[in-house]
Amino acid sequence: MKKQSIYRQIFRLTVLLTLIIFTTGCGGEDDPTAQQLAFEKLSGSWDLTQGGSIIIDGQDASANFTGFAFSFTDGGYSTTNAGDMFRASGTWQWTDEEAQQLSVDDGKTITIVTLTETSFVFTFTSDGNAGTANHGEGIAGNYTITVNQ
Repeated sequence: MKKQSIYRQIFRLTVLLTLIIFTTGCGGEDDPTAQQLAFEKLSGSWDLTQGGSIIIDGQDASANFTGFAFSFTDGGYSTTNAGDMFRASGTWQWTDEEAQQLSVDDGKTITIVTLTETSFVFTFTSDGNAGTANHGEGIAGNYTITVNQ
């Protein structure tokens, strides 16, 4: 009889330990991805206030884009006073898992230099072709844009 009692206790202990292992390893939420974390910062409206700028090939062109603003939603964007840099609205998507680059629907690849809750610095290269959506030619060059929230 004692032998059966010991086996039952071992069995119960084994079942209990198995349950503890499975419940500890399951049911937790996954860590957010780099893209999710970056989008938390990226979402919203960004503009040139508080020291923002638009630099083209090392020259400050901010005066040509007075009132420039860039807003991001999940998969969409809109701009204000972007001239031929960007369409008034469109779509975007991440191009890498590390959330360092995104592409917009006009073919531009935007490289994120800095992204915090209040500052967004990004670069892209334009061939000057604004496309039919903007009805004209843009300024070709390497752009560095600093916008703030």
